[in-house]
Amino acid sequence: DNFLRYVDSGFYAGVVFHRVVEDFVIQAGGFTVDMEEKLTGKSIPNEAGEDRPNIRGAISMARGQNPNSATSQFFINLADNAALDTDEYQDGYCVFGEVFSGMEVADAIGGVQVMSVGSRENVPLDPVVISGAA
Repeated sequence: DNFLRYVDSGFYAGVVFHRVVEDFVIQAGGFTVDMEEKLTGKSIPNEAGEDRPNIRGAISMARGQNPNSATSQFFINLADNAALDTDEYQDGYCVFGEVFSGMEVADAIGGVQVMSVGSRENVPLDPVVISGAA
């Protein structure tokens, strides 16, 4: 429901993939092309579970240290990332979707040149902009 509310409101139009780590994840949903943070709604509870692993192509909610801090940001797993899963020792990252086709596009984004912008690392040198979501 959370992600779809952002989609339906047009929130993701014009946001960039602001974190790109080759062979790991590509992350978007929080910044404009000028790297200005977008205002979001309330954070949501973490619904990560052992039955939804962060495998290649899984789409997951990004969050901070607090497991219940996810808002609008999400990432696409470019590899099987078991370290992001829930287990007896840690809260994981909630998988809520899957790339069914077009994974080659995610892989291409994962291979772009990156730089640091202020305190942000792994920012694409040339912005990768989401034109819209439906």
